[in-house]
Amino acid sequence: MRIKICGITNIKDAETAVEYGADALGFVFAISPRQVTKEQARDIVAALPPFVSLVGVFADEQADKIRGICNFCGIHTVQLHGNESPPYLNDLKGYKIIKAFRVKDENDLKQLANYKPHAFLLDSYIKGVMGGTGKTFNWEIAKQACKYGTIILSGGLTPDNVKEAIRIVSPYAVDVSSGVESSPGTKNASLIKEFITNAKWQ
Repeated sequence: MRIKICGITNIKDAETAVEYGADALGFVFAISPRQVTKEQARDIVAALPPFVSLVGVFADEQADKIRGICNFCGIHTVQLHGNESPPYLNDLKGYKIIKAFRVKDENDLKQLANYKPHAFLLDSYIKGVMGGTGKTFNWEIAKQACKYGTIILSGGLTPDNVKEAIRIVSPYAVDVSSGVESSPGTKNASLIKEFITNAKWQ
């Protein structure tokens, strides 16, 4: 099971996540309590060892600006959390693209058929909140989404529920942010270790 720790804001948390076995780290450039500047992200990236996937999280941002930030930081995977249209993804050719969708019910899955990203990320729907809600959604719906492509499961995952989530959905990867935090933007090393251990248990 592949694991992404999202909302990284400092070198210590990044190094801790990598030490315990995280496969990917997410840097939020959209408006969020976990938002970082490109300079902050570049400094963190520079301190990391090789073989760690780096993901830039954006929402309804201009493609040229995304390219500029990613090139500046050394990021090669883009996660789109806004209302980006299917054709918009073509403007980011050359990057691995994760398209995020916030799920309320089964009807939300229909739009996945219109997109061809490298992976879909499914998150919980909370009105007015982009992500990092700490709320789960119906994992049976996420299981149905697997027919549309590669699925990354997010939304309210914690060390306590990640095993069950993986058992039900069998996703390509899991993504956690608030579930391993002491406060927004500050990770908890013990929770990171427990989450990764439980996610990789099988």
